[in-house]
Amino acid sequence: MTTPTEASTDRASSPGATGAGEQVLRHRMKPGRWARELGWRHVVGVLAVLYAVFPIVYVVSASLSPSGTLTGSNELFAQVSGVNYADLGNTKFWTWMGNTLVIGVATAVGTVLMGAAAAYAFSRFRFAGRRLGLTSLLIIQMFPQMLAFVAIFLLLISLGEVVPALGLNSKLALICVYLGGALGVNTFLMYGFFNTVPRELDEAAKIDGATHAQVYWTIILRLVTPILAVVALLSFISTFGEFIIARVVLQSESNWTLAVGLYGWVSSLLEANWGLFAAGAVLSAIPVLALFLFLQKYIVGGLTAGSVKG
Repeated sequence: MTTPTEASTDRASSPGATGAGEQVLRHRMKPGRWARELGWRHVVGVLAVLYAVFPIVYVVSASLSPSGTLTGSNELFAQVSGVNYADLGNTKFWTWMGNTLVIGVATAVGTVLMGAAAAYAFSRFRFAGRRLGLTSLLIIQMFPQMLAFVAIFLLLISLGEVVPALGLNSKLALICVYLGGALGVNTFLMYGFFNTVPRELDEAAKIDGATHAQVYWTIILRLVTPILAVVALLSFISTFGEFIIARVVLQSESNWTLAVGLYGWVSSLLEANWGLFAAGAVLSAIPVLALFLFLQKYIVGGLTAGSVKG
């Protein structure tokens, strides 16, 4: 038979009673003690939210200001107009948006396919040079790809003389460069997640007559969907906002990405149009935000599960 004390304990420990328990605890604690132990957390949380939201609010306000200057946007939403968004249609903004989406999606898909295949090989097979390869991946990911932009520029000049499609001013060449820089860190990230999948599943499938390809495509990839989504998201975001390498490789305005094109509007101090820049920045954030919300349920599991066993 359950005693009243046990029943009250069970109710307090249930998930639905968490908020009520905090209110009861607040009433029981003196205000000074509650502020020292719990209240300061709310203050820190509010300050963090304000710190993160203010730049976004300022950019949205600047995009709605018809003056086209940042000084005219110091008073938030003092003037509200959609003229900057309408003027984007008279520029090459939507061409740059299409180029960025093509490059970002191609890089994300290529990174997932190539990185997953490499991670599966490192996780499931034992071969000469395996440990050296993993160590090399760990070292390579410590250096940002932008450090090699001079070498990339010279390489593409020489390569373009042989294969023009892979030379300068080529979106395909830029995709290949991005793939080379993303494979190191993402392969190592997926490798840790692949190790959490029991090998008994592979062995059971092989006993039933499945080949390595069938095990990989029909079993393993379905079980590691969270990390594939995380890698695709991280690759797309990093590609979407990358500027230095895109500016070096893409030379004609019709091939520019959003980062390069938007910078062109504010690179000249005398002719800078911050209104167009802010409007373009707001619209360019929509694809990233939509993809983030779509893959949100995979993010926490994909980033943490690979750290348990590696």
